[in-house]
Amino acid sequence: MTGNEKPKVGGIVLAAGGSSRLGQPKQLLQFKGKSLLRHAAEAMSASMCAPAVAVLGAEVERAAAEIEGLAVTACVNEDWRSGMSSSINVGLTKLIEIEPDLDAILISLCDQPLITAEMLNRFVEKYKVSDSAIIAASYSGVYGVPALFSRELFDELAHLEGDKGARVLIRHLADIETIDLPEAAFDIDKIDDAVKLKI
Repeated sequence: MTGNEKPKVGGIVLAAGGSSRLGQPKQLLQFKGKSLLRHAAEAMSASMCAPAVAVLGAEVERAAAEIEGLAVTACVNEDWRSGMSSSINVGLTKLIEIEPDLDAILISLCDQPLITAEMLNRFVEKYKVSDSAIIAASYSGVYGVPALFSRELFDELAHLEGDKGARVLIRHLADIETIDLPEAAFDIDKIDDAVKLKI
């Protein structure tokens, strides 16, 4: 998108998984007095992304309680065990139901607690002046999420399969811009990672 118009960018917080490697749903782990899900949902709620949804699955009732009072709509992926792609589909479907005229969506993860609303806004600001279909975070030598996807990729996002998520598109499309975001490297996948939350 180029020009001065204000784009309609929806937000998706992915928080449905059961975290088998961790042994407990990571979205409910505590970091600085709040759950990881609450951190992610607060960042998205305070960002320029609207509407915003959080895709829940495992421990859905407890997870839903974590986003109460925020400008983030809970939606449930009943098929969350099939992988991240199904959650992207659920979130995208819900966003389009709420706002059919979205220009782009920004996807974030619940296990990157150092990501703030200001950081998410960088993606929206860059999208305003960019012709790229994807704006991805760059960290630790890789491109990944948070990442913004323009409307032209909605169909491809909706047809992703398995647990690879949106990174498949990020790696295979040439039309990408990046934002240096070292904070995105801090994520939680294993017990050793969870220990970092207490540091």
